Amino acid sequence: MKRAMGVWLLVLLALTMLSACQKPEQPTTVEKAIPTLPADSGRYKIPEPVPGKFNVAFVYVGPVGDGGWTYAENQGRLYLEKALPDVATVYIESVAEGAEAEQVIRSLARKKFDLIVAGSFGFMDATEAVAKEFPQVKFLHISGFKKNATNFGNLFGAMEDMKYLAGMIAGARAQADKNPKLGYIAPMPIPEVIRLVNAVALGMKTTCPACTLEIRWVNSWFDPVKEKEAADSLLAAGVQVVMTGNDTSGPVVAAGKAGKWAVGYNSDNACNADLEHCLTVPYWNWGTSLVRIVKEIKAGTWKPADDYPDPGEKSLCLLGFMEGQKPAAGVPAEAVAKVQAKLKEMQEGKFTRFDIFAGPLKDNKGNVLLKAGEKLTQEDLEGLKDVPGRPNCKVCMNWFVAGISGEIPQ
Repeated sequence: MKRAMGVWLLVLLALTMLSACQKPEQPTTVEKAIPTLPADSGRYKIPEPVPGKFNVAFVYVGPVGDGGWTYAENQGRLYLEKALPDVATVYIESVAEGAEAEQVIRSLARKKFDLIVAGSFGFMDATEAVAKEFPQVKFLHISGFKKNATNFGNLFGAMEDMKYLAGMIAGARAQADKNPKLGYIAPMPIPEVIRLVNAVALGMKTTCPACTLEIRWVNSWFDPVKEKEAADSLLAAGVQVVMTGNDTSGPVVAAGKAGKWAVGYNSDNACNADLEHCLTVPYWNWGTSLVRIVKEIKAGTWKPADDYPDPGEKSLCLLGFMEGQKPAAGVPAEAVAKVQAKLKEMQEGKFTRFDIFAGPLKDNKGNVLLKAGEKLTQEDLEGLKDVPGRPNCKVCMNWFVAGISGEIPQ
């Protein structure tokens, strides 16, 4: 998600709003991409708030046309505008993590936006720093774990649930094809990514006990070349299903060309690159959570929190299994009912992320992580240590579960 091209997104047509996990209705608006270079914000032009509106600014790490993480975030922005007509939004895309992000976020705060949403893990420290300087502005960081007591919160969600279901589907496909080898393209060796890979493997084992999951690290969120190379490497190693934790649909295309199967990530259009060979996509609908949070801020009831919705809020989705959708033709029939039943349990709160990571559980080196009856804590899942107000993890997420072939880089 780090390299980008500044683009102008033209007037979007209004569509009929469907269920929460389908494409949101898009307002008719000229979006504000940022092509010029003022001194106070590096190479980005900072837009002005709209008088009389509640103004929300989004800072993206990638381009809105990436077909992945940033695309999904931007769909959430459009959902927010449509759901709350008194809200005006802008975005700045392709902002580098670190000092550049801090400049952009600070410049938006100086413009007195009501809420600034920072949409990448690497924006966390920058958002924290600027929030201290501008107590009258509200800040929301997507992913990460930092917050304060007044104006800075974080938002993520139990995407491990959807990854578990995707693992069930991929395992069932590999079992049906009598090739128990799956592959996963992983972006960064952080607890978030490790957690999602482990969830895939645990879901995979429920439908294909003999299956293994081979890992390729690309050390980037958005790098089309590296993602395709990783997919080609996995396919050359003989995997039947390629899964990705990155932003582009390149791995889906590569799998299709090889006559194999793929599972995308992040956005509901990730399968469009090859509908014949793409099995499903775990994807985000950020709009439902954003509407809830903005309503709370406007009402004066919002309290910064470690906001981690479960599937019941329907900000977490699985392509082909949400209301009005049909499973892809490549999903084995016997897997469809199992996935539908498990998704229903998740949405009703009867099967949670803590049930996914329940003992007995071993790592891929044979070490016992959890005994029967034991479960991880939220801090374990996020690998948190020395975070104010939260206990330290004990079984910290820095291991791979049994069935995964690969190492976690230091």
